[in-house]
Amino acid sequence: MKKTILLANLLILTLAIAGCGTNNNSANSSKSGNAAEAAPQASAEASAAADEPAKVTKIVVGTGTGFPKVCFIDENGKLTGFDVELIKEIDNRLPQYEFDLQTMDFSNLLLSLETKKIDLVAHVMEKNPEREQKYSFNKEAYAHWRNRIVVAKDNDSIHSLDDLKGKKVLTGATSAEAQILENYNKEHDNAINIVYQNGAANDTVSQISSGRVDATLAADFVLPIIDPQNKLKAIGDELSSADILYVFRKNDADSQKLSDAIDGAIKELKADGTLGKLSTEWLGADVTATTVK
Repeated sequence: MKKTILLANLLILTLAIAGCGTNNNSANSSKSGNAAEAAPQASAEASAAADEPAKVTKIVVGTGTGFPKVCFIDENGKLTGFDVELIKEIDNRLPQYEFDLQTMDFSNLLLSLETKKIDLVAHVMEKNPEREQKYSFNKEAYAHWRNRIVVAKDNDSIHSLDDLKGKKVLTGATSAEAQILENYNKEHDNAINIVYQNGAANDTVSQISSGRVDATLAADFVLPIIDPQNKLKAIGDELSSADILYVFRKNDADSQKLSDAIDGAIKELKADGTLGKLSTEWLGADVTATTVK
């Protein structure tokens, strides 16, 4: 009898141990199963994330149509020129951005930037103290030039700003050249008669050569572009020397991020020779360095 009871107890104990082993194996199987099921799911999510296109930010770029060789409409109705083709090259090197070129009168560009109609200005803009008070500029210049007085070929009476007193001088509103004239007038009782040219006008040569105005101010590369018949001449010392940069809204984090990205692209364009090539192609000289070649 005792033997029978002992055998029974041993059988119960064996079954209990087997049951515990079965439970543990079940738990392990469950964990293994969950992990196996989770792995393909995680892999699928990672694959989906990889396939999802990176976010692209649209940037509205303001430029003009009235500056020959810089930003203009060609005979085929295409917007092109040094500034236009350069901004396209920069766009190609910044996949995180998509540039949308919008054209307008030069005099409206900075106002459009202030009112957030555009995100940056691309129109060979010079950096000067007056503009720095209201706007931000990128750091890496993409051109550099000097401004001088331009008169008719047979005019030998003008050599300096002082010689422009009482004279009519043509310039574009809001331009860096206009700022030079306006600053002079502030100190000399409006001695120069500033004539503001319509942003879409390209009649500088005819106005000066016909005597309707006496002079204009222009960057050193401009004269051969606007005056292929050599009716005008640049005279006197340089009036200003400036870096050419892109203009952004001031104290704006997104604008600063864009500005930094553009600086990186310009450095690449300088290093591989693309910037100098574009300058020579469109402007007739490499004006991308501090010394015009």
